[in-house]
Amino acid sequence: MSKKPDLLRDNELIYGRLLPVDEPHLIQRYNKALAAFGLKPTRLKSFQIDRTGFSPEVAEECGDYDYLDPNEVNRRFIILTPSQIDLPVVHTAFSNTSQLMFEFMSKNQRAIDALTIKDVIYGEIEDSVPKVNDIEDLLSINQVEFKVLSAEDVLGKAAELGKLVDRLKQEPDAWRDNAMLTRMVDLAKVCGDIRENALVPDQVIFRHNAYWTSHFGGLYVFVDPDMTTVISDPAAPGFRRSRPWQVSYLSINDADKVFKFLASTGRIELPRASWIEASGYLEHRAEMVVRALIRDAEPNRNLTDVDKVLLQTWIQSHADLITRDGNFPFLNAAKREIAQLGHLKIEDVFPQQRFLVIRAKPDHPDAWLTNRLISDFVPTDFVSRYIFNKQGFYKDYEGFSDAWRSHVVDVLKTTYLKDKVAFRTRLYGLTD
Repeated sequence: MSKKPDLLRDNELIYGRLLPVDEPHLIQRYNKALAAFGLKPTRLKSFQIDRTGFSPEVAEECGDYDYLDPNEVNRRFIILTPSQIDLPVVHTAFSNTSQLMFEFMSKNQRAIDALTIKDVIYGEIEDSVPKVNDIEDLLSINQVEFKVLSAEDVLGKAAELGKLVDRLKQEPDAWRDNAMLTRMVDLAKVCGDIRENALVPDQVIFRHNAYWTSHFGGLYVFVDPDMTTVISDPAAPGFRRSRPWQVSYLSINDADKVFKFLASTGRIELPRASWIEASGYLEHRAEMVVRALIRDAEPNRNLTDVDKVLLQTWIQSHADLITRDGNFPFLNAAKREIAQLGHLKIEDVFPQQRFLVIRAKPDHPDAWLTNRLISDFVPTDFVSRYIFNKQGFYKDYEGFSDAWRSHVVDVLKTTYLKDKVAFRTRLYGLTD
């Protein structure tokens, strides 16, 4: 990842809501973790970290945005404080890294609370493959294990003390062993009373379910009880060849098949009045379509004045262009049909346009991932891209003109960033 323009940073659209690290003892602990990974210590007096401990400032300093993700698999993590659980994950090759970190930190909260008082926790989210060469390598990852270490080896010392306590309880003459008792006192000075302090994480193995990965240009894996479905570019190595008896392969270029998969597995809400009318979803999509048409027709235009009134005027004076593109008239027709019938006859709609009028089923476990996939079929909706598919958004952003970048940032600030939760709830039905 290249260094992003300051416009995104200044508006907290990239690397926002991170945790500042500026206390010398925490920087020293962070450097101990870096040293354990074979990396140079940071000379920075202040930097920010995300949930995994990734720091954009440290990444820039060492010239490697993958310093915690060397092969984009077996992700490293550094935990300085339990409060990292509330942070986003801003750089990852797998969309479920954030969820896995959240589960690990939630399940082992007491141990993390106790350990980080004195120490830094670091390690790897380890799976069964050291490097991803083809789809088979991805499919072989069924679970991950958190390999947890600590710089002062508080974890190792707690485990050793635990064994000595067991020996003291079980062997009648163990209390006569002065060397053992001295060792226990020394260990307790580091670990405290391990009967009170849960220093060893309870759960370190977690399921690796549905996800998106940056490998092979972007690849989705959806898991159902009787079938795993891979959606990617057919050029990905192993496409349709790896485990064909248990894996269904769909080209990300085949809108019809991808739509039918999402519909048949109950992952999407079809366009019905019950949610369409209250959400303003079609109005939002239509506005995004028109903004993109203005950008393409007048690339050098200053877009700061593009409000709803101007949009309406522009639509009327560019009727031929609007008709030729077809998406705006389609959305208007869809709105009328839903108002009359209560639903849209989706089978009559062109496959590519179906993605304009659907959203993920909000209560489905894969809702965020499904909305991410939908956003790949509606690239004009940069708001949805930003919410669900930040990697895709940042890639798009690098190709934007300066005028369009400013416009995109303004729209995101005045819509999504004003109240993220309310916006997601209204448009996508997502309360979490």
